[in-house]
Amino acid sequence: MSLSPDAPPLPGTPSNGKLRVAAIGDLHVGENHQAPYRELFARISDAADVLVLCGDLTNYGKTPEVEILAEDLQACTIPVVGVLGNHDYECGQPQEVARILHDAGMRILDGEAYEIEGVGFAGCKGFIGGFGRYMLSAFGEPEIKTFVQASVDENLKLESSIRMLRTERIVVVTHYSPVQDTVEGEPPEIFPFLGSARMGETIDRFDGVKLALHGHAHRGAYQGRTARGVPVYNVARPVLNRDVGVEFALYEV
Repeated sequence: MSLSPDAPPLPGTPSNGKLRVAAIGDLHVGENHQAPYRELFARISDAADVLVLCGDLTNYGKTPEVEILAEDLQACTIPVVGVLGNHDYECGQPQEVARILHDAGMRILDGEAYEIEGVGFAGCKGFIGGFGRYMLSAFGEPEIKTFVQASVDENLKLESSIRMLRTERIVVVTHYSPVQDTVEGEPPEIFPFLGSARMGETIDRFDGVKLALHGHAHRGAYQGRTARGVPVYNVARPVLNRDVGVEFALYEV
């Protein structure tokens, strides 16, 4: 199934010079799963030119979970780019998770950038911190300042990765949301733990960004925009399945 904000062609249809980008987040592969996404990745390869994975690829970041996903990724015949999510950090070995996925052919964005057929992909995991007037500032106890600094550091990774690109078309990939729009539907009390407006502000400083993709907010909304109007899409699996009725999103860039 396919989905796009700009009426894309059906899967398999030529894209008239544009890049067809499939996106999905929050796969949550468990260590007892058996080839959970192999068939889906094969179908995505027929429908798209690039697959973007938006974090929480495993349940706990355990090695067996990552190896199961890595095996399924062999079904992809198109480039795969993406970021890790908070679940992929749970076991304390994100570098090993990234290494296994890299060896399987996935291009990990953690302040890096890649160009694929004239389209730049930039991103990082991102972090929490809140939105608008409720965004947490570095004031008070050292613990609060450390917390806010982690958010700032992730945002600097995002800015650095976008600056690396010289393409006219850029796709930003994160796990946490850069805008409040796409976390609406979650309990308001946890909005600050679902993303940070700092990333949205960074995205708006670059004219080449055509869309931003993220996951994490399972009960959030599918679509939003930055202050300057850049489209933002929450491609967490529960959102795509429940609210949009698709297995993956498909965009033309």
